[in-house]
Amino acid sequence: MLNVLFSGYECIAEITMNALLGFYCSAMISLDDALGIHPTMLQFRTERTSVLASNIANVDTPNYKAKDVTFNAVMSEIGGVSSTRIQTDTMYRIPVQRSRDGNTVELQSEQARFAQNSMEYHQSLQFLKSKVSGLKRAIEGQ
Repeated sequence: MLNVLFSGYECIAEITMNALLGFYCSAMISLDDALGIHPTMLQFRTERTSVLASNIANVDTPNYKAKDVTFNAVMSEIGGVSSTRIQTDTMYRIPVQRSRDGNTVELQSEQARFAQNSMEYHQSLQFLKSKVSGLKRAIEGQ
């Protein structure tokens, strides 16, 4: 039994445990839904940072082919972002001017891509921080 004060009148209501649990479960939201695509974007940006750093590190390696990853595979998973590990398609770049040793890394282009990716990583991180902050405020009732 539960005493409920409703519009100034005290009512006595009987609430079963199943009804209470059903209400609680219907009010819950999944963390994946709450955070959206931002954790996936962070994971993609981290993967791309690694690939771009590898390209820069191998700028003088003969026959090294510059690589990159695409977000297409991640976008196809967005319908149900349940995977903890994103799948990326590795692509090889075609250089504007190929070097004599077969290396396709263009240092300035790689550095620009690395800087752009770093900026986008920080943007994704800020979006995620704001989402978590909003959830925290909602939980605390602010």
